[in-house]
Amino acid sequence: MRTTIVGSGLIGRSWAISFARAGHDVRLWDRDPKAPRAALEFAASVLPELAANGLLDGQEPAEVLARLQPVDALDEALAGTDHVQESTAEIVESKRAVFADLDRLAPSHAVIASSTSAILPSRFMDHVAGRGRCLVCHPINPPYLVPAVEVCPSPWTAPETVEKAAAFMRGCGQQPLVMKREIDGFIMNRMQGALLDEAFRLVADGIADVEDVDIGIREGLALRWSFIGPFETIDLNAPGGVRDYAQRYQHIYSGIAAELAGRRADWSGPLMDEVEGQRAARLSRDDLAQRQIWRDRRLMALAAHKRAAARDIGE
Repeated sequence: MRTTIVGSGLIGRSWAISFARAGHDVRLWDRDPKAPRAALEFAASVLPELAANGLLDGQEPAEVLARLQPVDALDEALAGTDHVQESTAEIVESKRAVFADLDRLAPSHAVIASSTSAILPSRFMDHVAGRGRCLVCHPINPPYLVPAVEVCPSPWTAPETVEKAAAFMRGCGQQPLVMKREIDGFIMNRMQGALLDEAFRLVADGIADVEDVDIGIREGLALRWSFIGPFETIDLNAPGGVRDYAQRYQHIYSGIAAELAGRRADWSGPLMDEVEGQRAARLSRDDLAQRQIWRDRRLMALAAHKRAAARDIGE
């Protein structure tokens, strides 16, 4: 199967690894002609460690890397493609122009997906003649390590396009969250936003420091959430399951919701000074890039563990 990456930066290069690992031929294009080649260099640096963690499904790094091909012309990149993954800048007018070009140049059978994390598909797909084959496939970065991907249709996306995109993603080792309709923030940012709002409030109200909040997630909730979700968590946390949990504890959460109704902490000004200061005390701003590399290596180890645990213990 032939796939095309349009926009070969941080997200596009990560998608390229996922697609190539799944056995697909991948063409990479970007308005900046240097970006696709930089993406290849990045892949070459990452693939050996993926192999060392058992995350290339028994393939050699060179075998996966050989499936990645930088292309200078957009029409050449799209010729004969089956799936297009657009990962250009988060600018509405730019995406409108890109999608018009993609629809005009890509074969009629190809699915055209956007990686956008914040723009509703209806805002940049409405004018496209073939808008029935267009939708959002938003990854959790980096997708070659984090399998969740939000599959979000526009109001005009054909049902078969959603099914085809979800099947393609599953074939690449991703785990699609298939949405029934678009909504601001999709699924993941809405859930993450709710958690972040409360994290900022706890610091703003002097309840806890930044690190205390991080410990609560890192050493608490996230340990369960790394292999079961919130609904399964509560289903297993009461003798009678999810309904029993709700009957026992809903009043606690109702009280919290009433207390917080309409009250947000402003993620700027003095509060941001406090949060950033506390983070900088633990991690120099000059060390952020190195810590990001550490994060990805930990994600590799976690992904390897989850695969082994699923095999040995069960899903």
